[in-house]
Amino acid sequence: MDLFEYQARDLFEQYGVPVLAGIVADTPEQARAAAERLGGVTVVKAQVKVGGRGKAGGVKVAKTPDDAEAAARAILGMDIKGHTVNRVMVAAGADIKEEYYFSVLLDRANRSYLSLSSFEGGMEIEELAVTRPEALARIEVDPGEGVTLEKAAAIARAAKFPAELVDTVAPVFVKLYEVYTGEDATLVEVNPLVLTGGGDIVALDGKVSLDDNADFRHPRHAELEDKASADPLEAKAKASHLNYVKLDGEVGVIGNGAGLVMSTLDVVAYAGERHGGVKPANFLDIGGGASASVMAAGLDVILGDPQVKSVFVNVFGGITACDAVANGIVQALGMLGDTATKPLVVRLDGNNVEEGRRILQEAAHPLVTLALTMDDGADKAAELAAAN
Repeated sequence: MDLFEYQARDLFEQYGVPVLAGIVADTPEQARAAAERLGGVTVVKAQVKVGGRGKAGGVKVAKTPDDAEAAARAILGMDIKGHTVNRVMVAAGADIKEEYYFSVLLDRANRSYLSLSSFEGGMEIEELAVTRPEALARIEVDPGEGVTLEKAAAIARAAKFPAELVDTVAPVFVKLYEVYTGEDATLVEVNPLVLTGGGDIVALDGKVSLDDNADFRHPRHAELEDKASADPLEAKAKASHLNYVKLDGEVGVIGNGAGLVMSTLDVVAYAGERHGGVKPANFLDIGGGASASVMAAGLDVILGDPQVKSVFVNVFGGITACDAVANGIVQALGMLGDTATKPLVVRLDGNNVEEGRRILQEAAHPLVTLALTMDDGADKAAELAAAN
């Protein structure tokens, strides 16, 4: 789960990372009140989970409360890379002398953590990595050892911080690492980390991504979810503990196992080229179990998508045999009743496949078409979606 900037700022503050005061506002009037409360120059910042806000006009300096109100009025409702701005943060202004970059992230390829840091911040880090890779220090962090003060100083030196600044920034690096481990994050990023005219180090912006797999350790993370802008189908699937991602196509896809579902998406997309360009409508992995309740929950989510014109159920029977899957499909359709109105193409293979096919044939549900192979099933589902 990605956090908004104001949420990252609040987390930083809890861990002792130096930050500036910030107040969220949902209306121009609230932004004005926030600026009055903070006093002096403030910065009105769009709260969206995407970069490039400044270039898009989503960050404005306000010298007075009137300016803050006008800035919020201009920013609220703005579209930034497909994200609508529904909230702004009014932050205290900073006397910026220099800007730096620091992050710690999960390095999946090397099964460790990675620190990225640079004495040059304030710009797109991807651009810096390409144009001046020597300016970006990449330091592996052993999860068992973490970022100690000594390690933080080594990171700062590798990032070409002057000797007189190393002891100043190192404690902040340690605090940011504490955020990373303490909240089970996969990314903690500050760009820019600034040196003020008064000689203080301040995290001026923050990006944090939390590992959903660790939610059981952090009940309060549920409060950080952006339920208002969440896709309702994805929210519904999450409530049923389904691995679902909504896409833009017309063929709903259900499979058991992430690898099989990914392959099914490719096959459906390829078949769709022969039928008017229809595409997969979702990724939905029901996992190893395909009980009636699980299948009903999956079908309920997919059939609730108005873009879906047909559904392709592609299951390989392993631990859960095909006859159990078939019974699950039949019972699920019975549970859904009249809400199930779109054609289903079902391909079964693996353990007890013949019995599974027999169960579906005897049920003779008018919406169900059996397919012998994945290619045939994808082609039939694409054909039905194009026809509907």
